[in-house]
Amino acid sequence: MENFIVSARKYRPSTFESVVGQSHITTTLKNAIRTGKLAQAFLFCGPRGVGKTTCARILAKTINCTNPTADMEACNECESCQSFISGQSMNIFELDAASNNSVDDIRTLVEQVRIPPQTGRYKVYIIDEVHMLSASAFNAFLKTLEEPPAYAKFILATTEKHKIIPTILSRCQIFDFKRIETADIVKHLEYVAGSEGIAYEPEALHLIARKAEGGLRDALSLFDQLVSFTRGNLTYASCLDNLNMLDSDYFFRFVDYFRAGDIANTLLLYQEVIDKGFDGQHFITGLTEHLRGLMVSIDPATLKLLDASEANRKRYGEQAQACGLPLLMKYLEIASDYEYRFRDANNKRLFVEVALMKLAAVTRNLQQPVG
Repeated sequence: MENFIVSARKYRPSTFESVVGQSHITTTLKNAIRTGKLAQAFLFCGPRGVGKTTCARILAKTINCTNPTADMEACNECESCQSFISGQSMNIFELDAASNNSVDDIRTLVEQVRIPPQTGRYKVYIIDEVHMLSASAFNAFLKTLEEPPAYAKFILATTEKHKIIPTILSRCQIFDFKRIETADIVKHLEYVAGSEGIAYEPEALHLIARKAEGGLRDALSLFDQLVSFTRGNLTYASCLDNLNMLDSDYFFRFVDYFRAGDIANTLLLYQEVIDKGFDGQHFITGLTEHLRGLMVSIDPATLKLLDASEANRKRYGEQAQACGLPLLMKYLEIASDYEYRFRDANNKRLFVEVALMKLAAVTRNLQQPVG
């Protein structure tokens, strides 16, 4: 059997241009290389799976490239680039601080820093999960980080910047990576699916992107899992079942029942949700998110805040206009209050049902004559 390479590794960006959703970082790094104003130490911060280590490796490869392109990308052809690609570079060192976090590990690294590169311009040290270093390891690292040799560059990466001591932060140029937008993840998944010959429905890829919550690595892991589950045919229905996500059609139907003041069908529809195995917390959170989506769909200026596929945007707009802003604000007030208090409820099913009845009663109350 041929060795399978997961998509997160197979399609890992190898150039600044191919990094997804972090153009504010890659543009700054390329400009720094172009002008020769490279910091002695970089700190890459942000959620998991958004490209911190990938950018660190690209930066390390590019600054040692002997023939960079006009756009400050590595040529991938010179001796330095080829040794990096083959994993045999003697100038780039990676340390996982999650498992090498003692003062002795850092002292070993500091000893290596004193030895200049035999070939190439820089020795680059990438320390992943740097927040895991012990206090004594941080202290042993301070002097070297502040006054490293001209040929040494440090790239630190962390998901928890608040755990880095101030004396380390002050010695680094800090880059904050952001969660990747759903549209960017979908676009990358389309590229991977096309490259692999995987049939897909656009709505299915949008589900995967939403489930990943801004992490491209998570999205690619889910993609691989679903390709195996569906045997290479990613349909909306199959992905919905496997990802344990509630179809957005349910939330549209709930709001239609709320507008009609139909308490009976509201409760019966909630029973369907329970029968599908979804708990109250999952449901009421999803309902609140749906109502928020309707609210931002009313005004074209805020439509860009809606995290929905193109196919669903029109439906959101139509339902939002049918409700109107005053009614949606009332719905959101009730739903968000019940979502906040859900954890403390003893009878959680009854708690959600009361919330649904209140939502369905809003229209009835508004229609009652005054006095």
